[in-house]
This record gives sequence, structure tokens and C-alpha cells, in this order.
Amino acid sequence: MGEALPERTPMNQIYTQDTDANWYAAYTMPRHEKLVANQLKIRQVETYLPVYRAVRNWNGRRAQVDVPLFQGYVFVRMPIGNRVKVLEQPGVVRLVGTNGKAAAIPDEEIERLRMSLVLCKAEPYPFLVPGKKVRIKSGPMTGFEGKILRRKSKMRLVVSLDLIQRSIVFELDAESAQAVT
Repeated sequence: MGEALPERTPMNQIYTQDTDANWYAAYTMPRHEKLVANQLKIRQVETYLPVYRAVRNWNGRRAQVDVPLFQGYVFVRMPIGNRVKVLEQPGVVRLVGTNGKAAAIPDEEIERLRMSLVLCKAEPYPFLVPGKKVRIKSGPMTGFEGKILRRKSKMRLVVSLDLIQRSIVFELDAESAQAVT
């Protein structure tokens, strides 16, 4: 008989079979993150746009909206040979890297970020210059490194993604972190 039809995937998750695919950060024009992510999904490029819930005031009305956690960036997973598919998308400025070469982000880092955001609330935080660091030793953020700021009975961990010079802040218990030497 005929071949089995492939299983359908939700629109927001496009999976690639290419083992050469890596995650990259696409730098976008201001306030174009959602548009770029949606257009790339239509073009069957796997994207990840982490968002957080924020309250905004418009004409005296308060509304909760999903705002990109890393303003100006959309994460894309693709073989580097397919970069033109991303770069020709209106709203994409460039792929983040050094010396004109796009820098891949380890799959594990994106997956840790995804899992952490499912389990913890995060919000943007100003990028920090390198200083004393700690590493999370237990819980859903295990493996992340960042700078701890004390706040009341909980600690706040600021995690900085150096490649895109953006930071986010998480709340956690003190016993979850250990000093990095």
C-alpha cells in the first residue's frame, strides 16, 4: 500500500531532521520579534521566542500582554547554510556572532532556558558586566550561572546571555546556588 503520512505538528513547533542544525540568535528591528517569529514559522524555520506576561497601560486601560523576554532577538534553529532564509525575512537585521560569522548557541542552553521558563517566572534585567558568579546546583535551573542579588527572604539570580548581551532575573532559594571560583 502507500507510505504512512507524517504526523502533523502544531504550527508553533516545526521540527527539522537535519543533524547539522544549530540554534542562532537573530537580531531584529525594534518591536518586530513576534512578526519575525511568525513569518519564519510559516517558512518552516524552527523558532523560539521566550515571552513574559507584563501589564501595560493604554489610554487609561490596563492590559496583560506577552512581551519578548529578550527584546530584539528571536532564536532560530537551522543549518547555517540556510541562513539566507532567515536573513531575507523583513525585520531581521542579522545573525549574532563575531567577525561576521554567526555564533551557534548550544542546544542544551536553549533547552535549559525553555524548561526554566516553564517552571519559573522570569523578567528582563539590565545586562551585567562580569563579576562574582554562582552556579545553580539544584532545581529546574541546574547548570545556569549568574550573579546573585539578595532581596528579602529569597535570592534573585541574574542570568546573562553574553552573546546577545541580555539578562533575565529569577527568584530562587539560597541553598540552590553554589559559588563559582
